[in-house]
Order: sequence, then structure tokens, then C-alpha cells
Amino acid sequence: MADRESDESAADADPADGRDESVNERMDRNWIEILQELRVTQTGTQILTGFLLAIAFQSKFDELTTFQVRVYLTLVITAVLTTATGLAPVNLHRGLFRKHAKPVVVRIAHIILRITLVGVGIVLTGTVLLIFDVVVGRTSALIAACFTLLVVIVIAGNAAWTLGSIALLFSGAVTPNLLGEAFVAMQAIAVGAFAELQYIGLRRSGGAVTA
Repeated sequence: MADRESDESAADADPADGRDESVNERMDRNWIEILQELRVTQTGTQILTGFLLAIAFQSKFDELTTFQVRVYLTLVITAVLTTATGLAPVNLHRGLFRKHAKPVVVRIAHIILRITLVGVGIVLTGTVLLIFDVVVGRTSALIAACFTLLVVIVIAGNAAWTLGSIALLFSGAVTPNLLGEAFVAMQAIAVGAFAELQYIGLRRSGGAVTA
């Protein structure tokens, strides 16, 4: 029984992907990629969290309105929770270390990473709202916050579509002919270019509105 499980784990996880890696090797690679993404995300969340925590010790903090204080406290809680969520996969790995549960760790860490990214988007939008409300005013703050949220959604959505199209093309899940491969590749390029144009247009329109 043990020999059969060993043979299954040593077999090529997906012969069609051209990687020539076993299931265990694929899980190790996925885990390393998740850790690299978490490092990038944690750097941003830790900087934002430190920035938010420092605001409370500024001399003009008492001048904030009730709305601004509520936004600030919400941002602090969200930033701290996002930072803690980003550390959860490490704790999960420690808890399941040497228990042959790497696939479970990878699946759960993937979900946790998505939640962390949502938290980062909320903190970014809320930070823009707070800063613009303090410096410019409520109307400009709401416009800038909506603009930031829209940019995050547009970039994330189009990037996911582009990467998903490329992954579908190389995953072996479908076997299109040459024309089909060209179509998938071209629509991925088109969506990526459209996302870039959307970002440029949103940035210009946002600048015109807040000016």
C-alpha cells in the first residue's frame, strides 16, 4: 500500500504541461510561489499599517472629525487583520509540518492569499478616502476613493482574465487548433492592453475631476 502511494506521488502530476514534476514537487513549487506573493503583499500591508498607527500620535489627530476618526479606526482594524491574515499560512504550515498535508496547506494558503488581497484593496481605498477628506474635503475624498476602488477592480479583473487565458492555453485542459491558440493569445493580449488603457483613462479622468 505504501509503495503504491509512493509511486503515485512520484508520477508526473500533469504529463501535458511539460514540467515533468511529481505531485509533491508541484505542491512544493506552488507553496514557494505563494510565499513569494505573500512577501510582496506583507511588505505593503506592514508599511500601510505602520503609517496608520503613526497617525494617532500626531499633534493634529484631535482635529479629526467624527467621520474621519471612524474611517481611521476601521482602517487600523482592517490593516491589522490583513497583516495577521497574511501570516496565517506560515502558522498553518508549522501546524501541519511533516504531516504529509502539503496539498491541504497549498489550497488553504491560496484562499488566505485572496482574502489578504481583498483586505489590501480595502485599506488602499480607505486610506485615499481619509487623506483626501482631511486635505481637500468630503466630496473630493469620495470621488478619489471610488476612483481608487474602480482602478483596483479593473486591474484585478482584467489581469485575472489575461492570466487565466494564458493558463488555459498552456494547461492542456483544452486542445485548440492553431487558429484557436491564436485566438486565445490575441484576446489575452487585447484584454491586457484594454486594462492598460482603462487605467490611463481612469487616471486622467480622476485627475480632471479632483482638480
